[in-house]
Amino acid sequence: MQGPGYAPPPQRRPSTGVLVLLRVIFVAVAILSIGFLSWVATLRAAIVTRKRGDWWVFGGSLAVLGVSFGLLATDNTDDFSTPKGNAGMIILLLNAAACAGYYLYADIRHFRPYPAGYAAPPAHGMGYGYPQPPSPYAATVPQTPAGPVPAPGPHTPVPPPPPQRPAPARIDQVRAELDELSDYLRKHPGNPEGGR
Repeated sequence: MQGPGYAPPPQRRPSTGVLVLLRVIFVAVAILSIGFLSWVATLRAAIVTRKRGDWWVFGGSLAVLGVSFGLLATDNTDDFSTPKGNAGMIILLLNAAACAGYYLYADIRHFRPYPAGYAAPPAHGMGYGYPQPPSPYAATVPQTPAGPVPAPGPHTPVPPPPPQRPAPARIDQVRAELDELSDYLRKHPGNPEGGR
C-alpha cells in the first residue's frame, strides 16, 4: 500500500536573541546604507516567509530603487541639489524606511508565538492517519483506551484523585487585606455610608 510519504519536519523557531540580533542587523543595513541596500531586508523577509506577497514587496523595493537611481543619475550636481536629485534622495530615504518597517512587520508576524489557548497549526503534509500534535484541551478531555476497561475490583487498586492546587499565598494575603480595609471603613466615623 502506497502512502503520501513522510511529512517534512516542522521548522524550528530560532531563539529570541537571534531573532532580535537579525532584526537589528537588517534594519541597520537598510538605514545606514542611506537606502542603497534597503532591498536586502525585503529579500530576507521574502526568503523567510516564502509568501508571494513578500516577493512582490521585494520586487517593488527594487523597482523604487531603480527609479531613485534614475533620478539621481540625471542630476549633474555633486550634492544632488536639483529637483530631480532631491526627488531621488527623498525616494531613496523613504524606500529605506518603508523596507525596514515592512521587514520588521513581516518578520515579527512570521515568528510570533501562538496565543495561549490556541494550538499551533499542523505541519504541512500531516492529515488523517498521521500523529497529530497534542491539543491544548487534551488535559480537559479524558482519553479512553481502545480496548475494554477492567472494572476496579477488590484486587485492583484505584489511584486517589490528584490533589487540588491550593490558591497562591498572594491571593490569600490580598483577600485578608481587603477584609481588614472593609472592616476599617465600616468602623471609621468619617465614612459617608454611615457605617453600613
